[in-house]
Amino acid sequence: MSEGARRFAVIGHKGRMGHAIANAIEEAGHEFCVGVDMGGDPEPLLGQCEVAVDFSAPDALAANLAAAKAAGIPILIGTTGLAEAHFAMIGEAAKAIPVLQTGNTSLGITLLAYLVRETAARLGPDWDIEVLEMHHRLKVDAPSGTAKLLGEAASAGRGIKLSDNMDSGRHGFTGERREGAIGFATLRGGTVAGEHSVIFAGDQERITLAHSAEDRAIFARGAVKGALWLIGREAGRYRMEDVLGL
Repeated sequence: MSEGARRFAVIGHKGRMGHAIANAIEEAGHEFCVGVDMGGDPEPLLGQCEVAVDFSAPDALAANLAAAKAAGIPILIGTTGLAEAHFAMIGEAAKAIPVLQTGNTSLGITLLAYLVRETAARLGPDWDIEVLEMHHRLKVDAPSGTAKLLGEAASAGRGIKLSDNMDSGRHGFTGERREGAIGFATLRGGTVAGEHSVIFAGDQERITLAHSAEDRAIFARGAVKGALWLIGREAGRYRMEDVLGL
């Protein structure tokens, strides 16, 4: 282990992302000191580490946050499929420790979300917004956490709530497009790591902002960068945009 190396706990380390993160930690010259998986108790383990990275499951979030608080270490949460109750838990934990929660740890997606927010803020409501995403056949949640992140960026740029304007269930005779709606389309198949596009459609013109992930290693490297950035921060809730200084 090199001088200045940090000690990482990876929650969900036997999953695909967990394996990728463990590899990225070691490639960056840091120590993968603890792995926690389904059925394991994270609390006695996290105290050995300086930061935790959680890519497990929504049902495990409460225990993982409690363990990070007990250990007094920051935690980066990349678990997707979270509900409002989970976000409330994260907000409560952030009063005691640094917490970074994101639907995507890619640095490219982080910049894309920033560009989406800025574009939505500058274009009028007569520009329709559609979010298109594709992932591998094994992905279980839809729309993806990244698609929702991009939709949140668009709604923030417009000063509206995504929950009030999200349209992800078009089927059959839907009628005209609802004014101000942010539409979502989901594709699943093959081994696609992640494809995301945000389309701004105006009269006689369109703007498309897009990102392609060729390997899940990009998410792992971003997670390691975000987790390192969290170490030594004050308690609070952080975003990947903070890591890039956006």
